[in-house]
Amino acid sequence: MKQVKPKKQLGQHFLTRVDIADRIAASIEPYKELPVIEVGPGMGILTQCLIERGFNLYVVEIDTESVTYLKANLPKSFVEEGRIIEGDILRIDLENIIPNKPKQPFVLIGNYPYNISGRLFFHIYEHAEIIPYVGGMLQKEVAQRITAPPGGRDYGILSVLLRSKYNGDYLFTVDKTLFHPAPKVDGGVLLLTNNNRSKLPCNEQLFVRIVKAGFQQRRKTLKNALKRMFEEQNIPIENNDEKLQHLLTLRAEKLDVDDYVYITQFFERNTSEP
Repeated sequence: MKQVKPKKQLGQHFLTRVDIADRIAASIEPYKELPVIEVGPGMGILTQCLIERGFNLYVVEIDTESVTYLKANLPKSFVEEGRIIEGDILRIDLENIIPNKPKQPFVLIGNYPYNISGRLFFHIYEHAEIIPYVGGMLQKEVAQRITAPPGGRDYGILSVLLRSKYNGDYLFTVDKTLFHPAPKVDGGVLLLTNNNRSKLPCNEQLFVRIVKAGFQQRRKTLKNALKRMFEEQNIPIENNDEKLQHLLTLRAEKLDVDDYVYITQFFERNTSEP
């Protein structure tokens, strides 16, 4: 069967090196007791490595041409067991993605489509309770941003949100020439492992709002970046909470998760009930 034509609108860049694919598969070897969901298998180079390593694997593919190719080229038993799921990973009900096992935790992996990488990892944050481990590859700069510690230029909204639920490691870089077609940037392989904090000790929607507000004006101190939120809640920005006053003198990239939790809890304590 002819190869799948990569589709720009789907962000498809197919990895061409089996050894790199197997190295990515090996990164989740310690979590073999859980089912694995692969996102965007394309022509199945990573899929084959995962199958050969004996993972309890399912794949999610939105491209009908890729689905046809996979059904023709993957092991017959894999296909007949319904392990190829056709659909959009951002729209599928993740709590019921494993057949007959609602809310079953699973490992997520993939050579993630570059055009959805940001949205996908926000989606992962929202479903951290059932996705304790995440492996795979995306744009190098996005992978570095996700795994970045506080204080640097790479540290941003995704860094804080994912750091609140996971420990992140940037594993290795994959040269852009090893893809077809070659993207404009190198790939970066990461591994996220659950930090046993699937829920934060604060209102998570408010937490996300505060983090986003801080980084949307990241050149400003938090006192200026969050000024509107204080005004909307009718909370004096000048107050006798010494820790809060110190945090407000800093820029968004200087704060770690616990600092943002502290600010969120302050808002919760001082916001009047409607």
